[in-house]
Amino acid sequence: GSVQLEVKEYFLIIRKRIILIITTTILSSLIAAILSFYVLEPVYRASVTLFAGRSTNNSASSDSIQALYSDVLLGQQLVKDYREIAVSRTVLERVIKELNLKISIDQLKSMVSVQLKNDTRILMINIESKDPKYAALIANKLAEVFIEAVQKIMKIENVQIVDKAVVPEKPERPKKALNIAIAFVVGLLIGVGLAFFIEYLDNTIKTPDDVEKFLQLPVLAVIPDLEKVERN
Repeated sequence: GSVQLEVKEYFLIIRKRIILIITTTILSSLIAAILSFYVLEPVYRASVTLFAGRSTNNSASSDSIQALYSDVLLGQQLVKDYREIAVSRTVLERVIKELNLKISIDQLKSMVSVQLKNDTRILMINIESKDPKYAALIANKLAEVFIEAVQKIMKIENVQIVDKAVVPEKPERPKKALNIAIAFVVGLLIGVGLAFFIEYLDNTIKTPDDVEKFLQLPVLAVIPDLEKVERN
């Protein structure tokens, strides 16, 4: 059928331009590898895990199931507020001062991210830096200052450290294998796209089949190539 014919034509075009497709794929993968291994500087992430505990002023009567459930819901909402406190100017200024950092508040803020664990009262404060020791140092100090700020601002909320940040051994970025894999796929798609684009631009008629396909005319006769005939 016509569908089978079209599929066959696609494969013929790909086979015809296979060198171009292979070249673009290899070139794209090579560029990604060079960037990942030799150009892009590794970035490390250090993380502190925190738990937004129950209010420090809860009475014994709050031990009922309903009270505990309400406390969890309230905690989940408050965690969103904690995220804003963690990157507040007050907290960042104090971290810079206590660690004697030679960076601006905006620079420190760009290093900070806060992750909220869905349906829990767990949050993670992450610091990204090109220096792994620097990242862990700032993460732990920021968590310490953050907890004090929460207790001062919220009055009754109790946030505790579950896991302190440790010096990361492996960089968070670049993800070398992933970058190369993506570049491979992109290069392959570009190569195939170029192959079909070149074929589209090349509208010259080369075979009897092309006459029927493009001009909708029947082929009455074919003139042989005399040079080829003589050589044979």
